[in-house]
Amino acid sequence: MAVQQSVRNANEPWDSDEVARLRRFAAGNLPVCVIGLRLGRPEAAIKAKATAAGIKLLPRNRPPYGV
Repeated sequence: MAVQQSVRNANEPWDSDEVARLRRFAAGNLPVCVIGLRLGRPEAAIKAKATAAGIKLLPRNRPPYGV
């Protein structure tokens, strides 16, 4: 079963608030798929923006949510 991606903001430009939220979510070690759902963007867009903004997405094998 494939994970449903949220794309409500897929073609919209990123604003500073969304980038700040992306930074917070990445710092909290949320998985990329969860970040995508919260921001309404596909995983590829999350990864691309994180790379462009210098935001490090932590490895998936780490426990999420600061555990």
